[in-house]
Amino acid sequence: MKILVMNPNSTVSMTDKIVKSAQQVVSERTTIIAATGHDAPASIQGHHDEALSVPGLIVRLKQAEAEGVDGVVVACFDDPGIGACREVFSGPVLGICEAAVKAASMISTSFSVVTTLPRSVPVIEHLVHGYGLSHQCRRVRSAEIPVLALEQEGSGAREKVRDEILKAVREDHCEAVVLGCAGMADLTGWLTQETGVPVIDGVTVATRMIEALIGCGLRTSKVCAYAAPIAA
Repeated sequence: MKILVMNPNSTVSMTDKIVKSAQQVVSERTTIIAATGHDAPASIQGHHDEALSVPGLIVRLKQAEAEGVDGVVVACFDDPGIGACREVFSGPVLGICEAAVKAASMISTSFSVVTTLPRSVPVIEHLVHGYGLSHQCRRVRSAEIPVLALEQEGSGAREKVRDEILKAVREDHCEAVVLGCAGMADLTGWLTQETGVPVIDGVTVATRMIEALIGCGLRTSKVCAYAAPIAA
């Protein structure tokens, strides 16, 4: 089984971190293929960055289809271009926001999301509503850190994320917390230990979900909405 884990931005160190997290949870028979966005922003921080990341993402998924890849994880919490990805790829495709919030709904009656910058909050609120989980999401919070601060030693970013999680537990009365950025993937264990609540990383959850969907023989429906693009 081959799973493509695609970081839609162009920061290779973030791809390495994401892929390492994915590799830690898959079975021995599953191969993780790493990919980094081409001609994409260094980080995805808003609608503009998200739009710029999608063309390279689509090109890589078309290549993955030709290479016989079985499934794809889009490792950005904005879930960029997911509908288009499902049109060009026949196997299952999951974004890490959808995977994480649905996992949170299965292990708790309420959750909050902690993301990076305030401008990401309305984007994630819109996604959570679209996934039908607004009634379980207490709040989407910002730790007020740039995405790339998570890549910098001594930036204090992980402590700010931890402190925001503790505020979420105290103020939102949530039972679990979802990490709203793929760049936080390596912090999950430490944050769970520090805060005492289940902390959910979308990269690992999405990877295992894709593995399960492939194992069940499921592929993306091509009946209507996710049919292959109409040739111009």
